[in-house]
Amino acid sequence: MRGIFLTLTFLLNAAWLFSQDDVFSNKTNVALEKVIRDFPNRFHNIKGDMIAQHPQMAEYKTTITVPGASYCSIWKYNVANNEIYNWNCTTFNSPNFMQARARFKEVYDQIENTIIKLEGQKPFILNAQYHTPTELHNMNLISFELLPQVDEMKNIKIDLSLEKESGIWKVKLNVYEGKLPLSGVTAAVQ
Repeated sequence: MRGIFLTLTFLLNAAWLFSQDDVFSNKTNVALEKVIRDFPNRFHNIKGDMIAQHPQMAEYKTTITVPGASYCSIWKYNVANNEIYNWNCTTFNSPNFMQARARFKEVYDQIENTIIKLEGQKPFILNAQYHTPTELHNMNLISFELLPQVDEMKNIKIDLSLEKESGIWKVKLNVYEGKLPLSGVTAAVQ
């Protein structure tokens, strides 16, 4: 009887642990993989309703967000008769630099070495060198590479930034076409 009780206790504890999504899954990694998969489609499959339109750009809702994020959207820029898209997500806001830096490291750890599988292609790996952010810089940036770089995936850029805006530190994740400078993305999102 005692053996059955111990086995039942073990199984219940295992079931409880496996039901805790955050313990065994990386939802940031999963969301980012979905975004990158749709990059060749110019985010068409994850683009929602239009939020705002300006002469050279438009902002759309996104169907893919990072859990706990305060804001995620897709931007379409009209540059030299070409449309360039950017998926961006603010994953954390705080006036406290140390809290923001900790979240920045956490997001980095969640996406570093992510394996991205696109149908009909060999898997890609996200890779970047971590640099500890400093409060002396209002913009701290880590750019990830998608390896190997082939075909339409050559132009993809994945950036993780820790930025100070109006006294608030923001951790942001951006996926965009390489032709678009991050400063343009940041200025447009504000």
